[in-house]
Order: sequence, then C-alpha cells, then structure tokens
Amino acid sequence: MSALSLGLAYGAATLAAMFSGMPIAFALGAVAVAFMYFFMPAASLDTVTQNVYEEMASITLLSIPLFILKGAAIGKSRAGADLYSALHAWMHRIPGGLGIANVFACALFAAMAGSSPATCSAIGSAGIPEMRKRGYSGGFAAGIIAAGGTLGILLPPSITMILYAVAAEQSLGRLFLAGIGPGLLLVGLFALYAGWRYSREYKSAKAAYETGGRHSALLDTHEYTMAEKLSLAPRVVPFVALLTGVMIALYGGYATPSETAGLGALLALGLIAAIYSVWRPSDVYPILTATLRESTMLMLIIGMSLLYSYVMSYLHISQSAAQAIVALDLSKWLLLTTILLMVVVLGFFLPPVSIILMTAPIILPPLKAAGFDLVWFGVVMTIVMEMGLIHPPVGLNIFVIKNIAPDIPLADIIWGVMPFVVLMALAVLLLCFFPGVATLLPKLVMG
Repeated sequence: MSALSLGLAYGAATLAAMFSGMPIAFALGAVAVAFMYFFMPAASLDTVTQNVYEEMASITLLSIPLFILKGAAIGKSRAGADLYSALHAWMHRIPGGLGIANVFACALFAAMAGSSPATCSAIGSAGIPEMRKRGYSGGFAAGIIAAGGTLGILLPPSITMILYAVAAEQSLGRLFLAGIGPGLLLVGLFALYAGWRYSREYKSAKAAYETGGRHSALLDTHEYTMAEKLSLAPRVVPFVALLTGVMIALYGGYATPSETAGLGALLALGLIAAIYSVWRPSDVYPILTATLRESTMLMLIIGMSLLYSYVMSYLHISQSAAQAIVALDLSKWLLLTTILLMVVVLGFFLPPVSIILMTAPIILPPLKAAGFDLVWFGVVMTIVMEMGLIHPPVGLNIFVIKNIAPDIPLADIIWGVMPFVVLMALAVLLLCFFPGVATLLPKLVMG
C-alpha cells in the first residue's frame, strides 16, 4: 500500500475507534498495535511495551504528575475559594469588579495548578454562585469561569506545553516564558470584556427597574471594611509567594522543571497542612487519589500517543503528509492558517494532549521549513486549543461548568463562552502581527 492509502486507512481507523466510545488512550493504542500487526514486521510487536516505556521515560514528563499533585493540593483545599474571596473584596468597587476578580482568580489559580478543569472547578464552585447572587446572568458567569479556566494550559506551569516541548524538541523554559505575555494579553481581553458586558447588563437591569420591573441584585452595593480586606491576606499571600518562588527557581536557573515541580508540590502540601490543617490521612487521601487518577490517565494517553506517532513515522505516514503539505507550495501565512484551522477542527473532538502528540510529526517540519519559530507556534497552537476547551461538541470546560452549576441551561453556557472564543481568535491574530508578545521575554531571560 502507498503511504497515502496507509495514511487514510490509519486516520479512518482512528476516528472509528474514538467515535466507538473507547477511551482515547485505548483507541490510539489499539489502532497502533493493529497496524503494527498488519503492516510492520512481526518482531515489532515484541517491542510495544519497550517503545512505550522508552518514550515515557523522560525527565521532562516527570514534572507532569508533580505539577498535578501541586494543583490537587490547592484545588482540594480552600485555597481557591480564599483567593477568589480576597480578590472580590479588593475589587468590588470596580464596575464589573466581581467578574474581573474571577478572571484574575482563574489566572492566578491556573498558574499554580497548571490544569484547566481544576481551575474551572476550584474557582467556579465559589465564583459562579457569587456572581449569580449579585445579579450576573448564568451564561455570563459561566463564560467567565470557562474561559478563565482555559488559561491553565497557557500560563506556566502548563502540562500541555510540557508535552509540546517533548514533541517539538524545544526548550521547556522558553515555552513557559513565551506563554506569560500572551497569557496576560488574554487576561486583559477577558477582563475588558467582563467590564463591558457587566455595564450592558447593569444598564438593562436599571432601565427595567425604572420602568416598573423587578429589582435586580446587580443594582445592590456591597462594602468591605479595611479590616475585612486585610483579614483575607494571610491565607492568600503564602500561595502567591509559592507561585513567585517556583517561577524564580525555574527561570533563575536554580532548578530544572522537574525539580521545580517537586519543590512546588511539597511546598503546596506543607502550606495547606499549616494553613488549613490538611495533614491527617483522611484529608490527604482525596488529594493523592485525584493526583493518581489524573496522572495515570494523562500518562497512559501520552504513552499510547507516542506509540501511535512511532507507527506513523515507521510507515512514513507523517513524513509523506509533511511532504504533501510542502508540495502544495502554500505561502507562509496560508500554511499557518491551514494548519491552525485543522487544529481548530480537531479541537472540536479531541483534548489538547492528543492533538499535540498526534499532529506534531506532521505539522512541525513544514512550519520549521517555512521559517516559523516553533516556540512562538507552540503558544499560538495552545491558544487555538484553548478554543476547543470551550467549544462544542467536546468542550471539556463547558461540561465542568455544567457539573458545578447544573441549573444553568447548556445553551446559555455555550452562548456565554462564544464571545471569549472570539477574543482568543483576536489574540492569535495579534500574536501574528506582534510575535514579540510571546518571543520577547524568552529572549530577554534566556538569550
């Protein structure tokens, strides 16, 4: 069979396995093993476990379960709720301050946890009820948390970027640094939209009340004394200090990403033990089980995805696909647009982990040949994959929100996140015109 025929058969078999309802890891592994059996030497089957182990035995991948442990320690304690409460108390006077506080809370928690679902769950469980109690519409409140949660795969430490660093053979430190500028850009865009949307909802509520309609909670005012504001600081400052310390250790060259992840996890466990008295076995058990569950799922997907990519490479599917893309002789920017549109479509059905590991062998060689900075592209690709997290039909963050706020109709959640999808597309466009937003900081810090 030709490489084209094999590639089409490989893709069709993959889609069939995934749409059958089979878990992603098993679907990828089953397709890879089946094609090894029919199209590769029989001896190759003897090396399946060895290939998976060798691909996963990476010091870079070691940081994933450690960052997950750090995120679980914070997410399973009251740290997220306290962070949110502190930001709300200090920002309540700003128009739309509660919504903006939730955006900032999501950003800070994402930087500590490195996980989008964990961010949505931790901040949303406190933030959505508070926003709705203050008169925010259900779709608006859900959209803020769902979009803010996506920052978990862009702001360091990002598990998605760790995988991209492995797949693209790029510096993890540079990728982490490159994600900071675009992450702050998205935080700014989300905050501006939250303020604008709040003003619209406030004006509508005020006009309705003045014409004899019901009084909306949006029209109520809330005050916090300075003592109340300061009383929240002692529980928040240590975690902000933890985040700062981890960043300094990582970017100051004092520790490797894996060492930083381990240090961050231990310090997070120590802080919740000291501040929230989470030290008994019954308290720590949910944290460890959540870490084990998520780490096992991710590592299994990674291992099978790497086996899947190995088979693609052996059968010359990825090389032929890359050559076919190059042969189209597309202009530099048309090539980028085509690849990003493909990532958008894949994001409708697949999580970011699978997208990176499945597409990297195909899309990275043509992009490198076209002269694109692969660190910059990693950031752009991550933002595009963020869209998939809040876009149906998969939209993982949408279903996390639906789980913590089941009374909000799914249609309202979807319409609530759509403006944020547009803002992410705008951020991608700005990065294309101003690549320095992503590349300047890595150059300044690492040369």
